[in-house]
Amino acid sequence: MTSTIPNPLALIAELTHRCPLHCVYCSNPVELQSRARELPTEIWCRVFKEAAETGVLQIDFTGGEPLARSDIVALVRAARSAGLYVNLITSGLPLDETRLAALVEAGLDHMQLSFQGAREETANEISGAKSHTQKLRVLDWLRYHRVAVTLNFVIHRRNIDQLEEMLALAESSCATRIEFANVQYYGWAFANRENLLPTRQQLDHSVEFLKREQQRLQGKIRIEFVVPDYYANYPKPCMGGWGRKLMLITPTGDVLPCHAAQVIAGLSFENVKDHGLREIWEQSAAFQKFRGEDWMQQPCKTCDRRKQDFGGCRCQALLLAGNAAATDPVCSLAPLRPKVDALLAAINTPTSVQNFIQPSWLYRSNPA
Repeated sequence: MTSTIPNPLALIAELTHRCPLHCVYCSNPVELQSRARELPTEIWCRVFKEAAETGVLQIDFTGGEPLARSDIVALVRAARSAGLYVNLITSGLPLDETRLAALVEAGLDHMQLSFQGAREETANEISGAKSHTQKLRVLDWLRYHRVAVTLNFVIHRRNIDQLEEMLALAESSCATRIEFANVQYYGWAFANRENLLPTRQQLDHSVEFLKREQQRLQGKIRIEFVVPDYYANYPKPCMGGWGRKLMLITPTGDVLPCHAAQVIAGLSFENVKDHGLREIWEQSAAFQKFRGEDWMQQPCKTCDRRKQDFGGCRCQALLLAGNAAATDPVCSLAPLRPKVDALLAAINTPTSVQNFIQPSWLYRSNPA
């Protein structure tokens, strides 16, 4: 069986759950791992070598906020030495010019800098911190370094009207790629869904605008736009298909097929402290659970699209259908698609704006 399993292409390294922000759509788990339980530098360095030997080409450092790790420069250097393309996904906090220069010197290939909006007031409200000015500083510093830059604007109902301003901000920078990523509804985003999901009118306008801008900026800046799953006719192949392309390692070393897999009851995850990465990828029960087609129910089992979207997202199926093996309810062919349509009907009915559920009590910069 293992001979038919393709090698993983990318490794997402969640270095820490510590974060200075309190974003209302954060997908990190409710039970955050403490600093004391984070993997030490030497284990991460060993994992990077194993990842390269397993076929991984790219590593994405994320969190939480990966810059909260005091050894981040050493980790970048170790990953680059292992032959991996190194991408840092960051809010830009905490970072100064000296540390940025050290990261680039250590071998950082790419930085993905996140923004919560184009306007300071909105951005600070969503992130729960005064972060916008610092992000602009970091963006300016990046002009002077040989590192690829992507700007990631997380889109939702409260800031989707700022797309033109976001694009102008990106055009004035050194970024060569912009990702307008609609919030995906897991974690705290699921709890705040009614306040975050755009209306149909907002979505249609944004798609029309971004298609026009993609044509205008072709060859200059690459624009990617991720539509909310709930409005799609068919689901995305979550993570490129369960256990097909990517794996994620939590701050404590558990290896997951996707960032939200721990919400699925009954799954247990192997840890890099106890097992090699290739062994986990090829043999662990969690990775094999929804790999291939044997687990599929109807209509997925006989659907012509099953090799394109692999049944959609298992975690979304659990949240919306109560069954991780069900057809993702966002699919127009799914038995529970009417449930999603009812949610959209409610979203598109004018109502008063509710307050966000703020996860501030969880997101301390240095959880014990």
